[in-house]
Amino acid sequence: MQTKIILPEDKIPTQWYNIIPDLPGPLHPVISPRTGQPVTPEEMLAIFPPALLEQEMSNQRWIDIPEPIREIYKLWRPSPLFRAHRLEKALGTPAKIFYKYEGGSPAGSHKPNSAIPQAYYNKAHGIKRLATETGAGQWGSSLALACSMFNLECTIYMVKVSYFQKPYRKSMMQLWGATVHPSPSPLTNAGRSILALDPENNGSLGIAISEAVEDAATHNDTNYALGSVLNHVCLHQTVIGQEAKEQMKMVGEYPDVVIACCGGGSNFAGIAFPFLADRANGANVRCLAVEPASCPTLTKGIYAFDYGDNAKMAPIAKMYTLGHDFMPPGIHAGGLRYHGESPLVSQLYEAGQIEARSLMQTACFEGAMLFSKSEGIIPAPESSHAVRAAIDEALLAKEEGKEKTILFCLSGHGFMDMTAYDSYLSGDLEDYEYPAELVQASLANLPKVSV
Repeated sequence: MQTKIILPEDKIPTQWYNIIPDLPGPLHPVISPRTGQPVTPEEMLAIFPPALLEQEMSNQRWIDIPEPIREIYKLWRPSPLFRAHRLEKALGTPAKIFYKYEGGSPAGSHKPNSAIPQAYYNKAHGIKRLATETGAGQWGSSLALACSMFNLECTIYMVKVSYFQKPYRKSMMQLWGATVHPSPSPLTNAGRSILALDPENNGSLGIAISEAVEDAATHNDTNYALGSVLNHVCLHQTVIGQEAKEQMKMVGEYPDVVIACCGGGSNFAGIAFPFLADRANGANVRCLAVEPASCPTLTKGIYAFDYGDNAKMAPIAKMYTLGHDFMPPGIHAGGLRYHGESPLVSQLYEAGQIEARSLMQTACFEGAMLFSKSEGIIPAPESSHAVRAAIDEALLAKEEGKEKTILFCLSGHGFMDMTAYDSYLSGDLEDYEYPAELVQASLANLPKVSV
């Protein structure tokens, strides 16, 4: 019984897969917050290099990966695919469970798959510094790593509650040379305005994005980098699914369901989009996005145009959203805190091409604990959502007495997230379902868009 399915380095994908040509209908325009009209390339070039902007708007199905990026990918790619024999036995399920493990990257997650290209293209464009936001710290540590590899400065606005809950993520960023500020901070107009209203504000990704975008827009040598949501970020992550397809083929398997946690959408896109290309060509495969009940963007949000950030500086996109001023509760320990969803993932969900499920955090941590005892890897709290959903699918197969092949993305390890596990083990972790009335209150502030 094979446990690890390994691809050689020469099988690292040579191209990224762009799902835009295979979407059910045209992609909605992105709107300028300044003019209310479709955003112009000139506006986007204020914070992004031309190569990334071209990828963001491309209708080309396959985009070549530059060789210097593939050389760095070799540090952790191809990532292993595991057959979870011990978890299957613990569950007593007839299902076959496979997981694609992205925790072997230097930063411990899938995020460097996009951080490396973003740093590469910015460096080639003559940019000296990148500014970004981070929540739990996976993206911030990945961009810090990428900037260190390309000799770029890096400034990170880290959501304040995570800045203090996850100090070792901050240490990783600083070790790779980044400057890290708790957000909201007194360093930007966006941060100062939030602190004036609430000096104890815990922060949100929407606020941190506002600070990072403002930083980039007000410094000529600085660009902005985003770790999820945008088309080019989802594009870069498709190396995950491409490798997984080859690895499943090596053992003569194909998934009935593909599962990933979903916050802004990059991890889900990474593993699911290559399989959705198969679905567009007739394959019978389900793709399930799993989110926390305390930040239920797909399952409780609405499909509407909304700002990408709290201060209304980022472009307006049509996406599933909880409202740009959404504030996740402080007791929420599982990551996946963004108010909106990737426009690509949103359009696929609206068209019924993918499924979504929200889960309570204690059930996710319970699943992560069983997975740790069975497979030996401690999942990142974000990844625990995919673990839980995979367990639930396997138990359903057991109940129905049916064979099923399950593939999920273990998007990173939890070695830097032990504070959350401490809370779970001590019984201090509470379940929290974001109230519908708070969702409605936040959605009342959506922008008016006429296109």
